[in-house]
Amino acid sequence: MDIFKTLYRDENLIAIDKPSGLLVHRSRLSTDPIAALQLVRDRIGQRVYPVHRLDRPTSGVLLFALNSATAALLKKTWDAGQVSKRYLAIVRGWTDAAGDIDWAVRESKDHPTQDARTSYERLATAELNIPVPPHPTTRYSLVAATPHTGRMHQIRKHMAHLRHPIIGDTTHGEKRHNVIFETRYDVRRLLLFAQSLSLPHPHTSEPLTIEAGLPDAFRTIGEAFGWTIPETTPPPRERDPALTERCAED
Repeated sequence: MDIFKTLYRDENLIAIDKPSGLLVHRSRLSTDPIAALQLVRDRIGQRVYPVHRLDRPTSGVLLFALNSATAALLKKTWDAGQVSKRYLAIVRGWTDAAGDIDWAVRESKDHPTQDARTSYERLATAELNIPVPPHPTTRYSLVAATPHTGRMHQIRKHMAHLRHPIIGDTTHGEKRHNVIFETRYDVRRLLLFAQSLSLPHPHTSEPLTIEAGLPDAFRTIGEAFGWTIPETTPPPRERDPALTERCAED
């Protein structure tokens, strides 16, 4: 069975739906035997050029150039702020209806801080009759996030900064909530998904939008919470009996 699905390809570009857990490319700091770059290269039989990255646990749209000239053009496109990315995430708590997070982050404690900005919109909420002290219930939000900069773990760090960490985040998240999703729904991955990538085509300037289908983990939670996740998930089939009456789709 194929590890990834090809979402788009022409003579200059290829985009795949990267699964959660797969590195974009190997490095001297990694012991992973495979990575997305090598898998794509081997499948199509030619060199590919990375132009952006997704964290290992994040799934969704990942774009590669098929030649060095296109890679250089795409770098200019990114540097000019002409690329728009939309992510979906499931986070702890009920977020504000919308927000703009302008908060500098650093790659690690040994690196300087870098300006970082993320906008988000709350799409749905849920509340479970499962206590996590000091709270008698647990609350969750489905959010769409748009990063305006491209820092390492940016969305993960920004949502944690708001005290709404992403479920399944073992670095910036909250273990007790991660365990609820693992034991109740058998969801053991980071619930962050790069749903779409939009940009002008580097050679024609025509608008190009590449979208990935909703991951199974998001379908599972959407059905359990009674959410209709935009554009990709089917109508909910079975609601979780632990949902309170205040579980609402906004």
